[in-house]
Amino acid sequence: MAAHCQVTGAEPGFGHSISHSHRRNKRRFDPNIQKKRYWVPSLRRNVTLTLSAKGIKVIDARGIDAVVADILARGVKL
Repeated sequence: MAAHCQVTGAEPGFGHSISHSHRRNKRRFDPNIQKKRYWVPSLRRNVTLTLSAKGIKVIDARGIDAVVADILARGVKL
């Protein structure tokens, strides 16, 4: 599963892990991605989304219908 949120667009960040002696190694900061299934009344079916924890909070605040309408307006197939 790609580390990408369908609601907020959160993606991995890149940086360094730094040891005690300050040697640097490349590393990746992944967002907290969850796979969630929602019932969407306007579509009359279930939709599975890959969401970050922040994306789940956005759905709780705005409602699933409004969020799905924004995703469909972007042209993403659900």
